[in-house]
Amino acid sequence: MSQYKIEAATGQHIGDRKEQQDRVGLFAAPKAPGYMMGVLADGMGGLTGGSIAAEQVIHSARQAFEHFSPVTDKVEAMLESIARDAHTIINLSGISSEKQPHSTMVVLVLTPEGEAIWAHVGDSRLYRFDGPNCTERTVDHSFVERMVREGKLTKEQARNHRLSNLLSNVLGPTTANLEVTINRHAGLKPGDSFLLCSDGVWAYFEDRELGPVISMNSAREASEILVRKTRERSHGTIADNCTLAVIKLVQVEVPKKAYSAEKMRRAV
Repeated sequence: MSQYKIEAATGQHIGDRKEQQDRVGLFAAPKAPGYMMGVLADGMGGLTGGSIAAEQVIHSARQAFEHFSPVTDKVEAMLESIARDAHTIINLSGISSEKQPHSTMVVLVLTPEGEAIWAHVGDSRLYRFDGPNCTERTVDHSFVERMVREGKLTKEQARNHRLSNLLSNVLGPTTANLEVTINRHAGLKPGDSFLLCSDGVWAYFEDRELGPVISMNSAREASEILVRKTRERSHGTIADNCTLAVIKLVQVEVPKKAYSAEKMRRAV
């Protein structure tokens, strides 16, 4: 099995908004050594409403991961439960606060068996990279992406479409039948990496631009570069909150043992 260590970092900027409504977290599992989780939520719903929803996603994810055990639990079932628990509580909080809180969600779990399993709701994205190459990303739960799948729009038309921010599936009151999309990838190796980000980040980048930044820099440096570039490219617009998490699998160098004749004689 390939040996690697996990290097991770997060980054955020409030953009030109009055409040930071995105939330992001990186967690270990007390009952599951070697497992790690990254979770990102983009809250919506006016002042305080969006942050309440995003906070609930983080809380649900942290709580579920604290109780997760690979002996009795499945990662996919846990991810589904996180989304549905957060959805229920966000709905209830909307009733009690008289607000309309909503949130997107993307959650990634890495296992010591070299698997990556992730779930998403809405348009917060996960990108998977093999070195500098983007090999996979989540498909947004949006009306524009649906039109792309149906052949009614090209990807380029979708990118600048006036309804590009209109979501068909989110955590919160407007979604009656919640859809949680779950995927997995086995055979993780050194050089693989992941980016979790809100639309306040990915809206300013082509997919092919992201991998080189992450592969050529540490997780922390890549996070700082992407936040800075997002701010530069959003100049002249009312930029959204931007939030991201970078997770890299870095080669572990195994030291080679060297024995001299003198050392061997002493051992004998």
